[in-house]
Amino acid sequence: MASLPPWIDTRIDDDLNRKLTQRHVVETMLAADRPYFSAEQIRARVRPDVSKETVRLRLNELLEIDVIAADTYPESITLYYVNHPESQWPLTPEGKDALSYETPLDTLSVGDFVRLRNPAGLRTLVLAGFQLSLVLFAVGIVASLLASDPIVRSSNAYWEAAGNLFVVCFVLLLAERIVRKLRNDGVTSAGVLPGRTRSN
Repeated sequence: MASLPPWIDTRIDDDLNRKLTQRHVVETMLAADRPYFSAEQIRARVRPDVSKETVRLRLNELLEIDVIAADTYPESITLYYVNHPESQWPLTPEGKDALSYETPLDTLSVGDFVRLRNPAGLRTLVLAGFQLSLVLFAVGIVASLLASDPIVRSSNAYWEAAGNLFVVCFVLLLAERIVRKLRNDGVTSAGVLPGRTRSN
């Protein structure tokens, strides 16, 4: 592996008696073609017989000497990245680019859909369709118990199904926006930044 930058080399502990050294962890992070890692991803890249606890111990040591930094997200996922002096919080520029990836649906064009050329996008669309059909089925059960007619009615069964599915999707989207706003307002009023916490 390539030599470490001087600002890292002067900080780390070169204790070769350890099964996993701080140097090996940093070299692994720098050599990989990605800017951030979970502890499990780092463990998979170093020796396979190294425990996750050992990896976390080395990561905590590197955090204490500011060689790496970490961001903890609401789902209790902690991502580690090299704390380059020129980088800005919360991630390196490369990390920000990596996080702003496109989802399979973002890359699914009309042409790809007609030609069935984007398998990932098509699978995502089909799975979403299955889930929405289950939601619509549940709504139908509740509506039948309440003796309620569909919101959208048409002599064409396809149009009626599409119209009611559109209404369900709109309601779900509206509910998600409202809940997210309430959560963010609650977190902000408690004096905590929404979305993540930073540890150094």
